[in-house]
Amino acid sequence: MSWSRRLAFERAQNPSVAAMSKQTWIITGASRGFGRALAESALAKGDYVVTAVRRPESVADLEARYPDNCLIAKYDARDITAAADLVRDTLDRFGQLDVLVNNAGRAVVGAVEEVSDAQLRELMDLHLFGPAALVRASLPAMHARGTGTIVQMSSQAGRMSFPGVSTYSASKFALEGWSEALAGEVAPFGIRVMIVEPSRFRTDFNAADVLEFAEASETYRDLLSDVRADLAGADGLQEGDPARAAEIIVSLAHSDEVPLRLPLGREAVERISGAYRRGLDEVERWAGTARSADFEGVPASVRPIQVG
Repeated sequence: MSWSRRLAFERAQNPSVAAMSKQTWIITGASRGFGRALAESALAKGDYVVTAVRRPESVADLEARYPDNCLIAKYDARDITAAADLVRDTLDRFGQLDVLVNNAGRAVVGAVEEVSDAQLRELMDLHLFGPAALVRASLPAMHARGTGTIVQMSSQAGRMSFPGVSTYSASKFALEGWSEALAGEVAPFGIRVMIVEPSRFRTDFNAADVLEFAEASETYRDLLSDVRADLAGADGLQEGDPARAAEIIVSLAHSDEVPLRLPLGREAVERISGAYRRGLDEVERWAGTARSADFEGVPASVRPIQVG
């Protein structure tokens, strides 16, 4: 009997217990950082995990430790044409898909005038177009079962930005806006969306072979020198624990409720809260001017979907 047929048989024998205790995950970028921590946490819980990575050898130890629960898939998160095959392979092996984690990512640091179109497009492919294709490929399986959780790994820089990170923030802002609309579209079908917004965690995000710096220009060299030094010097000193973060995310994926947005880490909570407060203060300061742009005497519009 094939693995997928045996798994389906076991679930059919006790479907309520299986549904409660076991989930099947796809995790992109599972070779290290958050992705690796999530894979380890989910596997330790007894879940089934498809580690979608560019270098299969980077997660060979996980497959060796969990041969029945772990499937390695060679996958480039930027390749939108590969999404359907990844989902099909997951369903063939494990019979269902419960949690999709779009985690693969990295950053480019530099001023707007320093970052090339190619660098900006590459990050948009990695953080928006790739995840969007994988979500679209995953949704039919989730619709069929009336359940599923989509975890979008964003950043505190997906809710605020500062000089030097325009390219990274642009891709994460885009992911968050896209995902917020997605959440409203799929909620009636029992599918949840959780946008995770971490601060600094002790992953390889700031490592020299991961973090990319655009060539510094004379114009912005002094202005961004502290930003470049701060980001380059953070590797190994970050306050966030990826294992603890993974435990939180896995626990929420198994729970009855998930937040639309989940800041992770003290800094993320404080900085995002501050960004909300500053934004509200600015809206209120300019509210009179903003309202004066409307025609006088025209009733307020009635929208089919109310926000806020």
